[in-house]
Amino acid sequence: MSDTTQAEKHGFQTEVKQLLQLMIHSLYSNKEIFLRELVSNASDAADKLRFKALENDALLETDADLHVRVSVNKDANTITISDNGIGMTRDEVMTNLGTIAKSGTKEFISQLSGDQSKDSRLIGQFGVGFYSAFIVADNVTVRTRAAGADKAHGVEWKSAGDGEFTVADIEKTARGTDIILHLKDEAKEFADEWKLRQIINTYSDHLSIPVQMYKEPTPESEGPDGETVPATPGEWETINSGQALWTRDKSEISDDEYKEFYKTVAHDFDEPLLWSHNKVEGKHEYTSLLYVPKRAPWDLWNRDSQKGIKLYVQRVFIMDDAEQFMPTYLRFVKGLIDSNDLPLNVSREILQDNRISRSMRSASTKKVLSMLSKLAKNEPEEYAQFWDNFGQVLKEGPAEDQGNVEKIASLLRFASSHGDSAEQRVSLDDYIARMADNQDKIYYIVADSYAAAKNNPALEIFRKKGIEVLLLSDRIDEWLMSHLHDYNEKSFQSVTRGDLDLGDMDDEASKKAHEETEKAFEGTVERFTKALGEQVKSVRVTHRLTDSPACIVTDENDMSTQMAKLMEAAGQKVPETKYIFELNPEHALVQRIAEEQDEQRFADWAELLLQQATLAERGSLKDPGSYVRKLNQMMLDLTNR
Repeated sequence: MSDTTQAEKHGFQTEVKQLLQLMIHSLYSNKEIFLRELVSNASDAADKLRFKALENDALLETDADLHVRVSVNKDANTITISDNGIGMTRDEVMTNLGTIAKSGTKEFISQLSGDQSKDSRLIGQFGVGFYSAFIVADNVTVRTRAAGADKAHGVEWKSAGDGEFTVADIEKTARGTDIILHLKDEAKEFADEWKLRQIINTYSDHLSIPVQMYKEPTPESEGPDGETVPATPGEWETINSGQALWTRDKSEISDDEYKEFYKTVAHDFDEPLLWSHNKVEGKHEYTSLLYVPKRAPWDLWNRDSQKGIKLYVQRVFIMDDAEQFMPTYLRFVKGLIDSNDLPLNVSREILQDNRISRSMRSASTKKVLSMLSKLAKNEPEEYAQFWDNFGQVLKEGPAEDQGNVEKIASLLRFASSHGDSAEQRVSLDDYIARMADNQDKIYYIVADSYAAAKNNPALEIFRKKGIEVLLLSDRIDEWLMSHLHDYNEKSFQSVTRGDLDLGDMDDEASKKAHEETEKAFEGTVERFTKALGEQVKSVRVTHRLTDSPACIVTDENDMSTQMAKLMEAAGQKVPETKYIFELNPEHALVQRIAEEQDEQRFADWAELLLQQATLAERGSLKDPGSYVRKLNQMMLDLTNR
């Protein structure tokens, strides 16, 4: 190798500087993961070359024997991880080793708390990759050349992890990448071949690419019985089994092996919550190994973020993040699919409209939903933890996956008016099981918060009659309910939409009393209608209230309050909704206002009552200043009487 050209100095992306410092100081208790990460990256590089060589075998140059090699130099206190895979160009080095090419990195950094144990877990969810080298090394050198490039187009990258790195052009005879770690004094334990062999056997035994370490030559010697033991030459020895874990029979794989494989494939420090290993034979033949993590990844809410499914065809790695095999609402699922039916040169575009990939997607989706159903039934406490992490994402399902709405709905969990807190949740099956015999609807309310939902005036009649109402307060809930129309032959009914109909739960005597009250209150309703004019869609008497004087509800066909807020938050124009203003004729305040003879004073009271009801439903007013002034004036008038 010739001397390098003049090295150019560059600064790390700000987020990389922060991440490096956090890793160096937070991951001290789990240092050995650096080798898992670097060997995994090297194996991926070899896999990618093998795939690209299917179309262009010239990329293999004169070396088709793909491998990863790990070597130690005790005198220099270095470890070198080498591969003869795809390699990198200068531009790729700048992109991959100088920045973190993930959207939302700043949001990730903002979540870090400074607590080493918590940050360690979060960094693990982010995926540390190459930068894990700095956990054990105070200087890192990378020498690389892209497959197919001239040997003069090698690149050398160096950094001490202190905020800067240098890049220089070099001559590199062999394609691929060499990473040389100059170990810190406190990491000298890793400059030991047996230590490295043990780590590789623990974390990387399943890799299909051979992982090799050098076996020193031995001279000719005399055996214990006087026989001559011939000399052996030095050679690179493969130390991993080389058999992809998912190709083995399930009965031969221990839980620990499944867990370690998950950490490699998901770049996660935690063990998985559950997994499913399936071999499908028949019309289509493929193997899937799917994992559900214990904790949500930091970028879970980025729907455009890369997904967690790797695609193999006949054990040949094809692509990372094959989103075609898992719907977006299950984007937290990690793992792989290995198909015997897809062509080796399959592309993302072909997968999009491919009958085989659609079939595998459908089966994999049902498998994950089945795993979660079993967890919910058999281990409700574990499922509650899953829901805390992934529940809001699962709520995207009914809108995205009409074919599995019933299965998804059975997995949903909601707070309830029968519960004591937002954390006390029920399933729809629980709700239906304790419905009254004559109840034919699942009642719910959507509000800005659990407290707002629980204290909404519209719940008063339900509380009086002991009817359970689901309390929804996540931002996505209104969107969810617009796609969830019924479950187990029970329709959903918002308690703040349309006219209240309790069906058979209202006895004939109550219905007759309501009709008489409405008739007696017709004149007052007309006065409110005239006073409020265009501010409301209509005014009517309600029997949904017991303690509050009034409320507003949306017409059955109009956009709900929460849907309007959701669209406004997304920057969309929303047509103004006129509410139906409902009066509680039994309330003393409404009766007192009805007695008011001064029409202007009556109109002021009517408007004040409407604003109060709007505040209770929407949580805000368009003109709060006007409301405060009017309220102050009315209180002064009462004081001066």
